[in-house]
Amino acid sequence: MGPDDFDYDLPERAIGHTPAEPRDAARLLVDLGDRVDHRHVRDLPELLRDGDLVVVNDTRVLPARVFFTKPTGGQVEVLLLEPRDDGTWECLVKPGRRVPTGMVVTAPGGLSAVIGDALGDGRRAVRFDSGELDLVAALEAHGQMPLPPYLHTELDDPDRYQTVYADRPASAAAPTAGLHFTPETLERLSAHGIGSARVELVIGLDTFRPITVDDLDEHQMHTESYRVPEWTWAAVQRAERVVAVGTTTVRALESAAATGRLAGRTDLFIRRPYRFEVVDALLTNFHLPRSTLLVMIDAFIGPRWRELYALALDADYRFLSFGDAMLLERRTTGRS
Repeated sequence: MGPDDFDYDLPERAIGHTPAEPRDAARLLVDLGDRVDHRHVRDLPELLRDGDLVVVNDTRVLPARVFFTKPTGGQVEVLLLEPRDDGTWECLVKPGRRVPTGMVVTAPGGLSAVIGDALGDGRRAVRFDSGELDLVAALEAHGQMPLPPYLHTELDDPDRYQTVYADRPASAAAPTAGLHFTPETLERLSAHGIGSARVELVIGLDTFRPITVDDLDEHQMHTESYRVPEWTWAAVQRAERVVAVGTTTVRALESAAATGRLAGRTDLFIRRPYRFEVVDALLTNFHLPRSTLLVMIDAFIGPRWRELYALALDADYRFLSFGDAMLLERRTTGRS
């Protein structure tokens, strides 16, 4: 199988450019095995059942896009992706070809950076000096939220690109399926006997990188950090059904099952044929064509995704990060 097997026509009009208000007013295409239904995320407590466990990714998005000034006065955009073991950060630098190794660039608030070696795929190693502030505080003060490039409307409230349960600032993108949840939705889930638990998967840009090779077996997934708390793993074992909120939650849970390690780094690329060991149902947004996220949906429910996507487009669902969502029951082999 190749990228053409995961292509579809996504018209501009179908892309959600602003988030639903309130969050749980987003529409929800429900496919739980018997029939397709059109609901809203706020209906989730009535759609799930006592004994289900809803698992979310509680990573927080860093305001990781910073505009620096070169000694010549030109501007450099730096997007922080992930810290490296040597104290530098893996970053995207634009325009990278015009920034030689060793150049020092500066930004407001006393933040400076030394642009280091190329790491491939447009990445550079960058060493930051944030003065008296720690780097996260400096980014909170002077960085910008790294919204996907297809979103052209600035947010009045940057927290709308954070989940309400976001915890440790680490990711370069939001776990977007979780953006639909409100504290009230979570409380109503609990009142219906539906448990909840958390994992962390630090999202890098590779999660959304399009497939460019002709054969999926040749696609390289860069590693991402994940952590599954012991209490979450224990709750997973007790649950009647595990409902993952978002594809990043799936990767964290399935990586733990595949490796036997509750924390580490994963390059797990879920595609057919894949035996799911943990996740039984999935709440997820509508994804970009030719993306690894869509490949995962295909592994979860098979080629039925095409029928559901066509139905969603005909019914004017909104797609991508600020779009609507689907609730899917696994149709491929897996957890017994």
